[in-house]
Amino acid sequence: MSDAESQKRIETAQLIRSYYEAFNAGKTDAMLGFLTDDVIHDVNQGERRVGIEKFRAFNARMTHHYKELLTEIVVLVSKDGTRAAAEFNVNGTYLNSDSDLPAAKGQTYVLPAGTFFAIRDGKIARVTTYYNLTDWIAQVA
Repeated sequence: MSDAESQKRIETAQLIRSYYEAFNAGKTDAMLGFLTDDVIHDVNQGERRVGIEKFRAFNARMTHHYKELLTEIVVLVSKDGTRAAAEFNVNGTYLNSDSDLPAAKGQTYVLPAGTFFAIRDGKIARVTTYYNLTDWIAQVA
């Protein structure tokens, strides 16, 4: 691997870690600073959202319904630094009922999850998150 490839991998890993540090600190605006304006956001069992404003709206909705902290974060980066993945545990509290899901009563949950990223020009251009919704429902029902 060349020095340039190694540097790109380090930069991408730090980008992803910084993104999750902002998430864990509840700094949504800081998270947005790590994204491209045309970010693609694929949500587990949800629709594709394109653009930073849709990402902002999604985060506002999530913050209303859930309080979450990500732990045991492991970041993996492709050789060229243009793709990354992260595996982690979501430690959450269900604050307010969300659409057709079970009623919120302050239930807590721990849920393994993973996210895939595409990186462009030093920013996150795609965020695709996966988790087991059936497991989450069982924990909060």
